[in-house]
Amino acid sequence: MAPSTTDVLLTDLHVSYVQKLGQNKDDLTYHLTSHLRLNAIYWGFTAVCILGRPDALDRDEMIAFVMSCWDEEAGAFGAHPDHDAHLLSTLSAIQILVMQDALDRLDVDRVVKFILSLQQPSGVFAGDKWGEVDTRFLYCAVNALSLLGRLDLLDKEKTVGYIERCRNYDGGFGNSIGAESHSAQVFVCVAALAILDRLDVVDVDTLAWWLSERQLPNGGLNGRPEKLEDVCYSFWVLSALSIINKVPWIDAEKLSSFILSAQDPESGGIADRPGDMVDVFHTLFGVAGLSILGYPGLVDLDPVYCMPANVIETRGLRKNWQALPRRQ
Repeated sequence: MAPSTTDVLLTDLHVSYVQKLGQNKDDLTYHLTSHLRLNAIYWGFTAVCILGRPDALDRDEMIAFVMSCWDEEAGAFGAHPDHDAHLLSTLSAIQILVMQDALDRLDVDRVVKFILSLQQPSGVFAGDKWGEVDTRFLYCAVNALSLLGRLDLLDKEKTVGYIERCRNYDGGFGNSIGAESHSAQVFVCVAALAILDRLDVVDVDTLAWWLSERQLPNGGLNGRPEKLEDVCYSFWVLSALSIINKVPWIDAEKLSSFILSAQDPESGGIADRPGDMVDVFHTLFGVAGLSILGYPGLVDLDPVYCMPANVIETRGLRKNWQALPRRQ
């Protein structure tokens, strides 16, 4: 893919790109990505919502596919029909149903039971019955329980305690206790703390310094020191900075230009960096980053839930910290 030379967001092309995803079911790539299918639908649908085109995808078809991923034995969702239930795909299913105003299709009690069953004695969560643990899964659990209105059933003290033990000297957070700081793990930990009203755990200035150091001379952001820039960190870094009200600590103009340069000017979609192949993951997180930066014409994104802010407001989930102006 040739790097984009435009400094304008190609909204219509991006919507068209998302609409065409998955149409060719004979494509080998379609089958090789089945383990991400439900997540990809969340990424694509959220992207078109932020682009102001929520009706671009068929609502009934989307809900039907989500429900086809239900794992009856587990009481939660897999990434694809007949896949085992997992916290990540379960959160994606819940987010889609919330955005489509179809949460009545869900057996909430069973899903909550599945989520709570995955919390470990340390406070962290496993992603599924096979036992892999990660602060990402902790965030998935906190986010999902919040959206379902069942956060009161969570052992919050144990959950916050684990996040606190993952905090490093540089202010960042890792995927487990003792692991190095990483932008994506910073997001999940800070966002979980925001939902739990425990942002007091964050060393704000030290973390903001570490996050602002993720910006490279070309404007892009990386996940950790000495790594390449990547469009997806436009969300992971900016969301955390937005939550702690430090977005001005990075150069917004240079970051916007970097994101826009990673667009495919012919077929739509956004890549990880200019010249690479586009995908729906980076398309969402590129658009999400631009929304946080206040790019004209985009729907306001909630940085904690990575969903349209109006959806979160409707569910009464915006906290006092979110009443502050996020864009500066």
